[in-house]
Amino acid sequence: MIINKTVRAAVAVSLMGGLYTSQAFAAGFALIENSASGMGNAFAGGSAIADDASTVWFNPAGMTRLKGEQISVAGHIVSPAADFTNQGSLAVTTLDRSGTDDDGGVSAFVPNFYYVTQLQDDAWFGIGVTVPFGLSTEYDEDWVGRYTATKSEVHTLNINPSFAFKHNDELSIGLGLSLQYIDATLANELDTGMICAGITSGGVAANVPAAIGTCTTNGLPVDTRAIDSSQELTGDDWNLGWNIGMLYELDKESRIGVAYRSSIDANLSGDVDFERSAELDGFLSSLTGPAAPLVNSFTDTGIQAGIELPAQLSVSYFRDVNADFSVMADVTWTEWSNFDALVIKFDNLVQSTSIVPENWEDSYRYAVGANYKANDKMMLRAGVALDQSPIPSAEDRTPRIPGNDRTWVSIGMAYDIDENTSIDIGYSHLFVDDTEINNTDESFKHVLTGEYEADVDILSVQGNFKF
Repeated sequence: MIINKTVRAAVAVSLMGGLYTSQAFAAGFALIENSASGMGNAFAGGSAIADDASTVWFNPAGMTRLKGEQISVAGHIVSPAADFTNQGSLAVTTLDRSGTDDDGGVSAFVPNFYYVTQLQDDAWFGIGVTVPFGLSTEYDEDWVGRYTATKSEVHTLNINPSFAFKHNDELSIGLGLSLQYIDATLANELDTGMICAGITSGGVAANVPAAIGTCTTNGLPVDTRAIDSSQELTGDDWNLGWNIGMLYELDKESRIGVAYRSSIDANLSGDVDFERSAELDGFLSSLTGPAAPLVNSFTDTGIQAGIELPAQLSVSYFRDVNADFSVMADVTWTEWSNFDALVIKFDNLVQSTSIVPENWEDSYRYAVGANYKANDKMMLRAGVALDQSPIPSAEDRTPRIPGNDRTWVSIGMAYDIDENTSIDIGYSHLFVDDTEINNTDESFKHVLTGEYEADVDILSVQGNFKF
């Protein structure tokens, strides 16, 4: 029996290792799509419901409500739209910026796997394999914001073994360890004309206008797609975190859940690949005097980047109003304020450190939901949520993560196929507030000004199995 349990968990982890992926336009880049049963309620009451094995993620203390062995496997199809309309973007803060409008939304598949087994009368073990963070935006290489972003991807895979203990009939405690993998890809075009102007001016802002004229005369005008260069940065890392949860039964009909996940320090190592245009190659090769060492700039090299993934705290309530009707509510805090800048250091010391200010703030998510038992086999779910964006202003927003506040409207259904097998289906539509952006690229002084019109559709399916 123990061998069978171990094999089930190990096989699931190995299979999920090939499936981690990303999603666009979550709150920040955290993903809440960690069960289809929760999707139907807009994830209201997530740390208090504890009615299937997905409680491993939402609150490990909830495992004490499950009997025997259980497995839940879920998948979510996320389809976002984010149409950008240019509203006066500028090159070098004074010239009209060239390029097209574009939709940066990318559809994605997000999987989850959970396994729970009761070890003793008062002890449980579970493991969850999830995708807690993700990001995917992609634009054409000729779009107006190409010097800020063309491709942005963050993939994560979280393996979360957990234990739960029943202290008494009212109180259960759970704790877990997270082994988390993250990899990231960031790409954008490089303004060859502005690189020329920056080097020619000697890095003195007052000299830039004259340097732009000189570069233009020499066939290197700023903001010119035909002579653009490009860069793509990739990096990855493995890290450790932890989580803890509490479930308290107020009475037979109601309970409160509290769950906390630690922040995780990720220190990514990887490479940057440059594609230098013939015009940039020619300009760099012509450098002499003090600027001569810069001939070795914009060459492939190693990179390091650090990011602190945020802590989260959820407080949830669940109540059975009667035999057929239940209500739930949830508040979740996410510590995004530690994401104040994206700093990338290059092993090639000629290449200066890249610092992109972010200035994010802590965010909150509020959700309420209800379940209705239609008959002995079918339960209907519904929920709404307000999901706050951590991005404080249009000036702090970038096209890599053009997020804003969004309102979730969710419905779902649970159906018992037999006493050991059930299926959950959930659907959510996210109404995203119109999103203004007025971002200045600190390196090249290009300004991206415009508005995103966005929404997201999510369809989730989950199978639950008891042994």
